[in-house]
Amino acid sequence: MYTIDEQITRYGYVNEAVAEGIDLVAEIQRLKKEKNAVILAHYYVDGEIQDIADFVGDSLGLSQQAAATDADMIVFCGVHFMGETAKILSPQKKVVIPDLNAGCSLADSAPADKFAAFKAQHPDHMVISYINCSAEIKALTDIVCTSSNALKIVNSLPADQKIIFAPDANLGRYVAHKTGRDLVLWDGACIVHIDISKEKLQQLRKDHPEALLIAHPECKEDILLQADFVSSTTGLLKFVEESEHETFIVATEAGILHKMKQSVPHKKLIPAPATDNNTCACSECPYMKMNTMEKLYNALLYEQPEITVPEDVRVKAYESVARMLELSKGI
Repeated sequence: MYTIDEQITRYGYVNEAVAEGIDLVAEIQRLKKEKNAVILAHYYVDGEIQDIADFVGDSLGLSQQAAATDADMIVFCGVHFMGETAKILSPQKKVVIPDLNAGCSLADSAPADKFAAFKAQHPDHMVISYINCSAEIKALTDIVCTSSNALKIVNSLPADQKIIFAPDANLGRYVAHKTGRDLVLWDGACIVHIDISKEKLQQLRKDHPEALLIAHPECKEDILLQADFVSSTTGLLKFVEESEHETFIVATEAGILHKMKQSVPHKKLIPAPATDNNTCACSECPYMKMNTMEKLYNALLYEQPEITVPEDVRVKAYESVARMLELSKGI
């Protein structure tokens, strides 16, 4: 039998079997209270995890909500960089995630050493990085942005300010198109959003001519150009809630449909189709689906796997996030 630390090294999560017949919901709630923990769930994790979480939302908003609590421990059901963001904002709190292997294709597309070399090639450029990146990339960044405020952050800077935008090239192209700025783009992407099939989507729109196409700006440009509305995940949810329309094709990770269906049960929500044939014919993030109720239970029970960020990296990363928050007050 491996020790807990050995299990984390070997599997990336606590691989202890959960007792048969255990009421996971009741036990998770008990452990949460016992350990003074707060559970965060991103919109893209499975619905049962969203339903038991204290907060459900986008990555930065969740980290901010957790920072505002008096919890001693944060359990972030999402992906690795999100746990890092929580630790950056709450260094005094213990941060754990259900599975260390729950990475992010977008964050992984920007290795810190290669990005540092890229940055060095453009010494007169300011770096704006989308929050979906590692702590190391945030530490190399001047201002962090989110998908909801990226346009405003770029527009707030002087017109002659040269800018590197990282790591998502699709979001960067969208921002460049909307702002008219000439951005130097790092060539990163989210596998979920770039895997939406243009051909299948066209057929879906023919089958549902009454539907509005709403899309996340991480999608490819050809998807965004035909979308009726483009916004962050939270923005898409709000649009569906407030729109008078009844039918929507949703071009982002299908996990958001759980919250949308809870908010607008009377409306028809259709997930945008993925290129590959899969179980739901929709766009799903394999990393988000690594979060399970069993791993959440074990993470609470054993307080592992823990997210740590070197203090020098954390401080620099925090500065780039703080600049965004300060700048956002005036825009």
